Amino acid sequence: MKSERHRKILEIINKNDIETQEELAAALIDAGFNVTQATVSRDIKMLNLTKMVVNGHKKYVVFKNDNNNMNDKYIRVLRDGFSDMDMAQNILVIKTVPGMAMAVCAALDAIDYQEIVGTIAGDDTIMCAVRSVEDTKKLMEKLKNILN
Repeated sequence: MKSERHRKILEIINKNDIETQEELAAALIDAGFNVTQATVSRDIKMLNLTKMVVNGHKKYVVFKNDNNNMNDKYIRVLRDGFSDMDMAQNILVIKTVPGMAMAVCAALDAIDYQEIVGTIAGDDTIMCAVRSVEDTKKLMEKLKNILN
């Protein structure tokens, strides 16, 4: 039943501009599925759906986590929180505005740079363990391109 419901959700969001969980639940009920808002919320998480602005309207879409289809919200978090960066061999240290390190770190993790092995965030500092010194330089260049 769940896989059928998930297929129907994907069909619904591809054919319609669904902005809220309530709209999605109503569409599922109209399609013959007995769902609650809690069920829809879990399904949204399981299907990796996110809201994006498409043609001036917010709607649910399937979030694809690849470098060609970066979600604007992660780039915005990077830009809003970023302050400075420096490297120490294969460690990239990123400074953020106070209180933003965790959000910027989560955005880096979501973008899923292949150069990054792992990240740790404090209040205003992130330490990224990077595969090599060369990869650290590449990563810094990628981040500079996003930030400018």
